[in-house]
Amino acid sequence: MSKMRAIEAAVLVMRREGVDTAFGIPGAAINPLYSALQKVGGIDHVLARHVEGASHMAEGYTRTKAGNIGVCIGTSGPAGTDMVTGLYSASADSIPILCITGQAPRARMHKEDFQAVDITSIVKPVTKWATTVLEPGQVPYAFQKAFYEMRSGRPGPVLIDLPFDVQMAEIEFDIDAYQPLPLAKPAANRVQIEKALAMLNQAERPLLVAGGGIINADASELLVEFAELTGIPVIPTLMGWGTIPDDHPLMVGMVGLQTSHRYGNATLLKSDVVLGVGNRWANRHTGSVDVYTEGRTFIHVDIEPTQIGRVFTPDLGIVSDAASALTVFIEVAREWQAAGKLKDRSAWLQDCQQRKASLQRKTHFDNVPVKPQRVYEEMNQVFGKDTCYVSTIGLSQIAGAQFLHVYKPRHWINCGQAGPLGWTIPAALGVVKADPDRKVVALSGDYDFQFMIEELAVGAQFKLPYIHVVVNNSYLGLIRQAQRGFDMDYCVQLSFDNLNAPELNGYGVDHIAVAEGLGCKALRVFEPSGIQPALRKAQEMIEEFKVPVIVEIILERVTNISMGTEINAVNEFEDLALVGNDAPTAISLLD
Repeated sequence: MSKMRAIEAAVLVMRREGVDTAFGIPGAAINPLYSALQKVGGIDHVLARHVEGASHMAEGYTRTKAGNIGVCIGTSGPAGTDMVTGLYSASADSIPILCITGQAPRARMHKEDFQAVDITSIVKPVTKWATTVLEPGQVPYAFQKAFYEMRSGRPGPVLIDLPFDVQMAEIEFDIDAYQPLPLAKPAANRVQIEKALAMLNQAERPLLVAGGGIINADASELLVEFAELTGIPVIPTLMGWGTIPDDHPLMVGMVGLQTSHRYGNATLLKSDVVLGVGNRWANRHTGSVDVYTEGRTFIHVDIEPTQIGRVFTPDLGIVSDAASALTVFIEVAREWQAAGKLKDRSAWLQDCQQRKASLQRKTHFDNVPVKPQRVYEEMNQVFGKDTCYVSTIGLSQIAGAQFLHVYKPRHWINCGQAGPLGWTIPAALGVVKADPDRKVVALSGDYDFQFMIEELAVGAQFKLPYIHVVVNNSYLGLIRQAQRGFDMDYCVQLSFDNLNAPELNGYGVDHIAVAEGLGCKALRVFEPSGIQPALRKAQEMIEEFKVPVIVEIILERVTNISMGTEINAVNEFEDLALVGNDAPTAISLLD
């Protein structure tokens, strides 16, 4: 046996569990952990500028590769409360991250000590498990349980709170005798899958809804294989975007009130049986349950039992990890195919493809200031199929989902449910840290960009290059659009005359100056013809300087992006694309 400080045992456990990177900010109550990181070695550390930023970096890190666990570290008190938003975001999207906080010594925790707060109670609603470790000998095993909780069942975040004296105490611990706990994941059985496949096979117009659970299970290839075996078209959710390539014949669009395609909504409304795998039936996808479910039969496969029937009761529910379920689906489908039992879906697929070709939104506008649709058209022209997009919420994200293309799993890194402004910069940095060779392009409106703009300095300091496209209309654009229903345009303007940047003509914050002041590079575009050259220049600059490069595009102040209150009542503010030149980068268009 070896005698060591409890916190050194924690670092050894993290290393054995596969952790090689952490994001955080040192502080008095967590300095013992930092001393252990230095002494034990093997875990790289990225110094954030805000602890919330560290939590979003950890999210981006986890979301980049199957098996990754992002770790964020903060001191006692406000560091933990700052991380609540990251924990909420991770919890909502089933993302495992480990938050570690320092705490006052045990004897002073109840005495309102400086920066002492009951962080465990605060974060319990937004974590899978949270604990304040009160016995030094429990420290390594609390970390063991944390990794088990994060990885078992529905993934999610965990917080471990460590009093100062618990970290410092000496314990006996043998890392050679340590091994990770075996994981618990429910698996579908053959009877369940045969019932589900029979329902699909009896349908005339079946659909597969591919959720983020497929990506969490690293099962995208299985999803595509099952779709190809059966010929059933696929509708990915926003969190499942990339499970099937956008240019695959069986990919028939996204459905929803905002981040959707006209053809996707139309196809869902034509369907009669829907199989959802690893999805939550989130309200931005479904709209009202009555409209979404009317005339349709539903099968729902999800790893978490309490998700089945949460939004609406399916006709058949199956509790299973997505990979396990799809493996059995493929096994049964192959047998049925060999026996000639699978129904021919070519006519239904042709019908779906016809909608995809005839219901494309127009993107080619020559307006000055720039219309946002043109931005995504130019991004499609410049960025290849291996591009990884990172975004959170706002008109920028909604329009991006309507017009951009994603071809691989984990190449749309998106905060789906929580949608905190400011998420994009730190999440993008986490993605680059996890995969330095990945071509990362972040997408923000001006307000999301301003929320945590200080984290750009992290990208400059640690050489984490990526391209950040900022579409600037000097407005809280999504909120302004939502206020139309109240007949107001109130407290959402970000415009002002910047005395130091008169060339902005009232667009307010000089993002170029701020970005450059934080050690990054930046370009600004005023006209459509300048977008593509700027994006190509940015590609050169990230290679040359190895820092984030911002491309700011000045948009028209007011643009309404397609969205609605029901999937059969989406407001379209622009014309359909009628010929190829109306939407030159559309995946499919009749011409």
